[in-house]
Amino acid sequence: MIDGRQIRAARAMLGWSREELLDASGISMSALLRMEGNMADSRSSTLNKVAKALTLAGIEFVTRDDGGIGVILKGELAQKPHHPPQ
Repeated sequence: MIDGRQIRAARAMLGWSREELLDASGISMSALLRMEGNMADSRSSTLNKVAKALTLAGIEFVTRDDGGIGVILKGELAQKPHHPPQ
């Protein structure tokens, strides 16, 4: 399960605004704000939409056995900002 810090970090690595993530994932702003703020358990379907959009953009979510979390921007995508399809 990804958390709000990973979502915020992924957006930053991609150079995406919240609106760009909303366009790519099809979720509402209120749902995204709740997810990014870890304020409520989001529905798994909503979280899956966000994870899928970020993964398709080149993000890999990392969860280590020791509890560490993070994100990685894969390969050539790390060389330039990536924007969601319009």
